[in-house]
Amino acid sequence: MAPLSGMMCPQFKGIFHLTNLSDYDPETGEILEAPKSNQTEQSVSELSHALKRTLEDRFGQVRVRGEISGYKGAHSSGHCYFSLKDEGAKLDAIIWRGSFTRLRAKMQDGLEVIATGKISSYPNKSSYQIIIENIEPAGAGALMALLEERRKKLAGEGLFDAERKRPLPYLPQLIGIITSPTGAVIRDILHRLNDRFPRHVIVWPVRVQGETAAAEVAAAIHGFNAMAQKPDLLIVARGGGSLEDLWPFNEESVVRAAAESQIPLISAIGHETDTTLLDHAADWRAPTPTAAAERAVPVRADLIAELASLNARQKRGLSRVFSEVKLRLQSAARALPNPDTILGLARQRLDGAGAKLPRALKANLQTHSVSLARQSGRLNLGPLQLRTRESRRRIGELHQRSARGLNQFITKTRDRLSTETKLMAALGYKSVLARGFAVIRDSAGQPLRGVAKIADGTALQIEMHDGQMAALAKPAKSQGKLF
Repeated sequence: MAPLSGMMCPQFKGIFHLTNLSDYDPETGEILEAPKSNQTEQSVSELSHALKRTLEDRFGQVRVRGEISGYKGAHSSGHCYFSLKDEGAKLDAIIWRGSFTRLRAKMQDGLEVIATGKISSYPNKSSYQIIIENIEPAGAGALMALLEERRKKLAGEGLFDAERKRPLPYLPQLIGIITSPTGAVIRDILHRLNDRFPRHVIVWPVRVQGETAAAEVAAAIHGFNAMAQKPDLLIVARGGGSLEDLWPFNEESVVRAAAESQIPLISAIGHETDTTLLDHAADWRAPTPTAAAERAVPVRADLIAELASLNARQKRGLSRVFSEVKLRLQSAARALPNPDTILGLARQRLDGAGAKLPRALKANLQTHSVSLARQSGRLNLGPLQLRTRESRRRIGELHQRSARGLNQFITKTRDRLSTETKLMAALGYKSVLARGFAVIRDSAGQPLRGVAKIADGTALQIEMHDGQMAALAKPAKSQGKLF
């Protein structure tokens, strides 16, 4: 009999679709038990794991583009749980600890990324998920937009202002370097410093790439600033790389640490075309790590050459000054008159005054004696008047005045004579002889001023401070001159 469909069952309201008439008893209205199937029964766990294997086999390796959602960093176990979403769907995502530590990209909520991994399921929740092995930004545009937004924010706070830049020391005694201790960067910097001007260096080893790089670099900057003996200069350096590789140096923690540093800081990140936010906050940006070392210290050989040049210029300048002073002194000396000419009249006046002084003293004494005798004769008015007190007082006053006048005259004359004598002694050649010099005269008594016109055998008179002696001129064998 052909299968019936849409039959009414009197015990049930509704329509039942029967595939075979044998499934229904028309007399009793009961639905007969269907024949048993030969299909194997499965438990829920077995079915869930079968579905898991099917998903993993069917979607062994996939690349999914979406926006990170619900990212809170790594779990205490080291694994990372979040979601990828777009306008129409949401996909749970997991990054195991081993893969998470190797990631080069910076994870951030809201960032559009391309995840590479495999689709699997989580049987406990009957949900499927992607296990991510690698993740990268969906494009440079996404990172650049994030970078530009962060740059505007930090610039608005004044962290990039030119007024905040500190001058670099000309010749630092101690340099702190923050970089990886195993890369070529540190070797290049140390080699360049040693070539130019060897300095003491402290290396603070950090990771320059990966999840913890930014925190380590910021901690190193703060650590150098907290040292008792701070370096005079800091260099933060790493080699070139992609935007994702250099992303730790765009983190706010690193930029703020550089802006707060009390020690002048040079940023040497990547190559000349690479630019990070740290470059804007640093006091000086070097295009390469090698250029940072060149900016940190001058060339020692150049300094030595410059010092030698300055020393030579100083010597030439001093020699020129001394020559000019000597010429002026010689010109002034030629214009000065002979000391004998200046002192000749003074000596004559002194000699004349010295010769006249004894006679003048005697004459003055006689004159005052005669005057006194005359006054005494006038005062002889009788025995009674001479005994009066007034007469005696007047005689005493006259006598005192006469004595004072004579003493003053003698004192003034003696002082003038002493002054002129000292002047003659100071300006005369006798004082020069007392210091060990001698005057050589010819037989006529005229002073000789050089040996050019003295012939061999010329009779000479040598005057020294304690006397005179005669001598004959003879040629000197070593110089061919006469003494």
